[in-house]
Amino acid sequence: MRNQIRGLHHVTSMARDADANNRFFTDTLGLRRVKKTVNFDEPSVYHLYYGDEMGTPGSVMTYFPFPNIIRGRPGTGEVGETVFSVPEGSLGFWKEHFAQKGVAGVLADDSFGQKRLRFSAVDGDSFALVEDVNDQRPAWTGGSIAGDVAIRGFSGASLRLRDSGATEELLRFMGYELADTSKGIKRFVIDGGNGADIIDIQTLPNMPRGDLGAGSVHHIAFAVDDRAAQDTVRAALIDSGHQVTPPIDRDYFHAIYFRTPGGVLFEIATNEPGFDRDEDTAHLGEALKLPTQHEHLRAWLETHLPELD
Repeated sequence: MRNQIRGLHHVTSMARDADANNRFFTDTLGLRRVKKTVNFDEPSVYHLYYGDEMGTPGSVMTYFPFPNIIRGRPGTGEVGETVFSVPEGSLGFWKEHFAQKGVAGVLADDSFGQKRLRFSAVDGDSFALVEDVNDQRPAWTGGSIAGDVAIRGFSGASLRLRDSGATEELLRFMGYELADTSKGIKRFVIDGGNGADIIDIQTLPNMPRGDLGAGSVHHIAFAVDDRAAQDTVRAALIDSGHQVTPPIDRDYFHAIYFRTPGGVLFEIATNEPGFDRDEDTAHLGEALKLPTQHEHLRAWLETHLPELD
């Protein structure tokens, strides 16, 4: 199993307003909306995907915007901060850009020797940009942000846990290694990953568990090449005592899920078939795409789902 995980695949969060969410990630952050579809379990709600030009695994932020959802309460047992990689020297641009856009919670600091700019999204979700001179992934340049400062993809994410021991062992089992410790945070890195290679663990034994809502991460997904690799990972997880779902076809990847000892929901997602399986690359994210089982709802959904730019 240790050589199957390639880094992060995507991070999925909750939101309240689909239009505001769409504008923030496409206009403010300059990401491409690579898919406009609906929640498999609640088709009256969008599932929106944002990333680089192709929605490359390791670049994709996704959202379920539930119109009447309450604001989440940050706590342990969840992803704390999702971190995007940007080019060296670009944080000055981003600080000015965020000021012009009225972005909340902007704070410049450093993390593990890298310059970082922390900020909040529309629903208070925690993000950061980190300068990474070694990240050579191409940026999406068809949006609102110039290519020389644009987001490359994820750098990684942090987990907030009351007790980190079992989750640390799980990450090692998945192929991550402890690389450094700074300010009480342990950094785990996967060797030879897809660029979205970092998981930071923050241990907060006295912090209450988080409550899921708008601004909360629903689950964090790790990438494997294909279904054969996913089967290998699933078997290894089951053998080690984890309760893992059967593979589920999510149209653009196949997914398995399991709850970690620290309470965070992990997904293992395949890199194939990708977001261009039902749309031409030039038009990703433009049309409403529906899972087969919800296609009969198209006429109703097209009149009831909020319009998006």
